[in-house]
Amino acid sequence: MTLNYELMLESIPLYLDAAAYTLFLAFVGIIFSIAIGLICALILYYKTPYLSGFIKAYIELSRNTPLLIQLFFLHFGLKLEAELSAFIGLAFLGGSYMAEAFRSGLEAVEKIQIEGAYSLGLSRFQTMAYITAPQALIVSVPMLGANVIFLIKETSVVSIIAISDILAVAKDMISLYYETAEALIMLVASYLILLLPVSIAIYYIERKVRFGAFGH
Repeated sequence: MTLNYELMLESIPLYLDAAAYTLFLAFVGIIFSIAIGLICALILYYKTPYLSGFIKAYIELSRNTPLLIQLFFLHFGLKLEAELSAFIGLAFLGGSYMAEAFRSGLEAVEKIQIEGAYSLGLSRFQTMAYITAPQALIVSVPMLGANVIFLIKETSVVSIIAISDILAVAKDMISLYYETAEALIMLVASYLILLLPVSIAIYYIERKVRFGAFGH
């Protein structure tokens, strides 16, 4: 098989622009996912009346419906703009996964530590800030990192609603030039270039958190 290297080189600017936009979509989705996940985890952790049931229903709905279906509902059902649909879809999906990550971290903290903090006169907020949250974060970091990578990869779905992400560029390249192998090689390379630095950064963040916590 002979590859069209000239076409691959010419398409690099298109892939770079699409990669930057993909990162932007992922970044916004991840930020809102973390915020949603943290709020949901706290509601579940404190067993807030009425809201806990709603949050559990949201998590089940989000985790058991594909992002593709969610995007179709938002864009074609609710008639939202494509970019807004992508933001909401990624945040809606990611929020449920982040909630489970945060909740697992919170529940990993031994109850005796929390009871001890209360016995010393610390308020609920102080106990969360100084006792529960730091330990919960250490436990949650690996899952949070995995969720970040998962959401970046999930951005490939948004091309279905006419957003010019990396996958959309590859599909255009195939339809215009019929160079399938070249387009797919560039697609794989683009995601590898995007995800590898993120994976390395998450690895070092996890080590830094554990180093700071345990002194190793």
